[in-house]
Amino acid sequence: MPRGIDHLVLCVNDLKKARIAYETLGFTMTPQAQHPFGTGNTLVQLDGCFLEVLSVTKPEDVFEATGDNFSFPAFNREYLNQREGMSMLVLDSNDEKADRAEFLDKGLHVYAPFDFQRQTTLPTGEQVTVGFSLTFLGDPDLEDLAFFTCKQWRPDLFWKSEYQTHANGARTIADVYVVAPDTSKAADFLAAFSDAPQIETAPGVMSIQTTRGNLSAFTPEAFDRQFPGAFSHVETKAPFFAGFDIKVDDIASTEALWTKNEIAYRGDDEFTWLAPNEGFGCVISLSA
Repeated sequence: MPRGIDHLVLCVNDLKKARIAYETLGFTMTPQAQHPFGTGNTLVQLDGCFLEVLSVTKPEDVFEATGDNFSFPAFNREYLNQREGMSMLVLDSNDEKADRAEFLDKGLHVYAPFDFQRQTTLPTGEQVTVGFSLTFLGDPDLEDLAFFTCKQWRPDLFWKSEYQTHANGARTIADVYVVAPDTSKAADFLAAFSDAPQIETAPGVMSIQTTRGNLSAFTPEAFDRQFPGAFSHVETKAPFFAGFDIKVDDIASTEALWTKNEIAYRGDDEFTWLAPNEGFGCVISLSA
């Protein structure tokens, strides 16, 4: 069952600070919301996908992983003990039971089913309940990365056009960057996860073309060629999510906004991008 990008989990230490920073980048942010298990978030809603800017806001409510039960909050808590950045890749789902059966049939490691609900704030200020069914899975060769599919119970309450219009012209997530010493293993897992083909798009780069956005696995050397100096040699010894690409209406207009807002972006003939110190641990690039 082919799947596209649903959202990216972007871990930050200070949710209020990150919210202001993303607004300065020109994103419209949803009101802060609280999960029942200790994490809070604010979102960038795009065309059918979103960025989830997340922090541990109530550590006393975090539950631990046990047996085959994956813990979303504990994983992100431990991630933040090491660094800020992208901790999880989430693909869309129409049927969590079918997802689970397919992943098991492919021999992937699948955790116990997980459902939850939380409150969300509509553009009118009204509070309503939204719910989600999550199917977590992992791979021993990508042990510091987490993956799941997400089915929304009430997409009509979740997606709102008022939250999807951005001053920087952002439209969708065009690409997700994974850096791994062995790109073949990373690409094989990503292809199985998304049920999509993979191709070599450049030396050291394997790209999986999903129904919404690409998933690209880079060798450390290939990533450094594309985004020079973004990460140190030590940081690239093990696989990690290095960042993502946002498709915008017009790159020059986004650059003008960032210049006005004193955002220290980098640019050349091929790419406009933010270094990890500006992107809360992520490279954030632009495409048109």
